Amino acid sequence: MKILLATQNQGKVKELQEMLSDTQIDVLSLRDIENWEDVEETGSTFAENASLKARVAAERTGYIALADDSGLEVDALNGAPGVYSARYAGEPKDDERNNDKLLKALEKVPDEERTARFRCALVIATPDGREYLTEGTVEGRISRMRRGKDGFGYDPLFFMSDFGRTMAELTVIQKNKVSHRAQAFQKAIPFLKELAQKSKTIKNE
Repeated sequence: MKILLATQNQGKVKELQEMLSDTQIDVLSLRDIENWEDVEETGSTFAENASLKARVAAERTGYIALADDSGLEVDALNGAPGVYSARYAGEPKDDERNNDKLLKALEKVPDEERTARFRCALVIATPDGREYLTEGTVEGRISRMRRGKDGFGYDPLFFMSDFGRTMAELTVIQKNKVSHRAQAFQKAIPFLKELAQKSKTIKNE
């Protein structure tokens, strides 16, 4: 069975495909969809944005579609950048500029007050209108410098005390066990397997 992860981010696609390695589910991305027009994220919460993107993707393509909206909430910034995490430094979206702006905003904030969390909402939408929501959260703090090469977004700045490393310094296996996105995706796996089984049963009837 093929499913569509409604993103252009190949890092996210790779993460999900790794989690589904013991299944016969293939993950497509929006790069596989011709003439895709991005959905405007008008929601005020991660869950609203995820639902909007997943629902439109399922309706347009006929695939079971997944969409996540995730971001960084920094306590010293009253929860910012939040739902604006991907475009924190403006358009076009750019990880390096976002990280630069975050470091600047926290320049005078002491280490003990640089607490933050990654939050993710993931919605699975089916072409017939059903939706499933899962969520994940991971706590950490913002480092004063980038560390690690294996992440994207704010991963190089997100320090995790339990590991003594930033998220960008974790292996794929470690990240797929503890990250906010991994938590939400892992909770979604049973739904996906159930949908895949139903699809297989219908085809065999």
